[in-house]
Amino acid sequence: MASKRLSPEQHLAAIINSSDDAIVSKDLNGIVMSWNPAAERMFGWKADEIIGKSILTIIPKDRYPEEEAVLSRVRQGLGVDHFETVRQRKDGSLIDISLTVSPVRDDDGTIIGASKVARDITVRKRLAEAEHQQLVRERTFQTEANRIKDEFLATLSHELRTPLNAIIGWTELLLGGNLNDQEKELGLKTIDRNARAQVQLVDDLLDVSRITTGKMRLQIISVDLVEIAKAALDIVRPAAAAKKIKLTSEFSRPEIMVQADPDRLQQVAWNLLSNAIKFTPARGQVTLKVQVDEEGNALFIVEDTGMGIPERFLPHVFDRFKQVDGSLTRSHGGLGLGLAIVRHIVELHGGTVSVNSGGENGGTTFIVTLPGLSARRQPNGFARPEKSLEGLRILVVDDQSDERELLKIILMREGADIQTVGSVEEGLKTLASWRPQVLISDISMPLEDGYSFIKRVRGLDDRVSAAVPAIALTARARIEDKQRALDAGFDYHVGKPFDRARLIAAVGAAAELALGARRTKSLSPARGNPL
Repeated sequence: MASKRLSPEQHLAAIINSSDDAIVSKDLNGIVMSWNPAAERMFGWKADEIIGKSILTIIPKDRYPEEEAVLSRVRQGLGVDHFETVRQRKDGSLIDISLTVSPVRDDDGTIIGASKVARDITVRKRLAEAEHQQLVRERTFQTEANRIKDEFLATLSHELRTPLNAIIGWTELLLGGNLNDQEKELGLKTIDRNARAQVQLVDDLLDVSRITTGKMRLQIISVDLVEIAKAALDIVRPAAAAKKIKLTSEFSRPEIMVQADPDRLQQVAWNLLSNAIKFTPARGQVTLKVQVDEEGNALFIVEDTGMGIPERFLPHVFDRFKQVDGSLTRSHGGLGLGLAIVRHIVELHGGTVSVNSGGENGGTTFIVTLPGLSARRQPNGFARPEKSLEGLRILVVDDQSDERELLKIILMREGADIQTVGSVEEGLKTLASWRPQVLISDISMPLEDGYSFIKRVRGLDDRVSAAVPAIALTARARIEDKQRALDAGFDYHVGKPFDRARLIAAVGAAAELALGARRTKSLSPARGNPL
């Protein structure tokens, strides 16, 4: 069937009627002359309702001047291209449009009116606004992140430089040799205190890195929470005594067993106690309680009579880098990481930690709740060896001469017989000729590292030398580093900087292992006991 042929006028009318854009014509006084179906849909007015009325019908009153400006341009033979504005529907709602206006001329070229094409840009405007808001949020976030980073770096620099200043200053004075015995003791104690503060700072930063990357791992065993509490109290007792703070404890049972990583649990206890002492004024009181609630959960509670926490800050206590007073004039140092680490460790154990405070000078209470009580007790860690290290042959392999001398002095004072070497090759030679009973080796060494060294030791044809108990003494102190050392063939792992008693305990355990190996003539001593 042949299609009906349309006249040019009919064809134009069909285009106008089928257009998705509103197409409107008006005279030079702004009276609507034509109104297509898209205009009806867009503005809600039917053609017979608006034709003959002023175009101001769809223009908000505050935008009337726009119409006068448009008509002025039309009378001059000028048009308007893609002018973004707002118009009003019949129901009073507003609509975002893009408006194009062109003059309409008669056969003589006289301007008799204007044609308007309006396109609904509501969706586009919303998307543009959403993109703008997102950009604003991202910029705000980036600005805040940069501010926090700058504040953190400034605080970190301060927290690093302050103890370093004390360490370097007192070291220079001690090396000068003009101090009396009392001044020497004061200097050594100051160096020790500030060096330990540096270690804690580095440990906190490493823990935050592990937390943010999801690499913090636990080594779960049965642990007596009372023993953990007592050990933590012993650690913080000197700090409490220095401020004349009364340190008390209450244990509801002699033993309260939980399934936990003892080192991480010790970290939680130390952090909470040291935090309480830090924010409690002189002659205040800090109390540690270990209890069991009605549901069988273990509770670790630290109460203090300190400065308290403002109510506005309570929701942010466990946030990283957050401190009640973060100003340059603050009274207490630190990076604001300790409590964030506490929360993460506790949550990794399936527990919770909460805080409440009486407000300013009202004291603070932290409550750690740990599930899964264990019915039986297992030994945790290593005690100081019952027997002395007298006559024990120990080989130390470390490329740093200062480290070798330090270990030599510490172990010789325990009665051990020490040989120190600076490389893997020297270590293998001394191992074959001197036959040590315990081996201590660094990991990071030039040419050949400690992992390679212990693998070569375990592969020796000499059955006695191949079975020598070995301790990895290294600054590679992460959980994954510890596991790698044990997997490589070391029996124990001690992180640097080390506690002297902990090192001696490890050597004692290794000596017992050596004794057991001789009795059973075992070629592969039972390894895997991390310190």
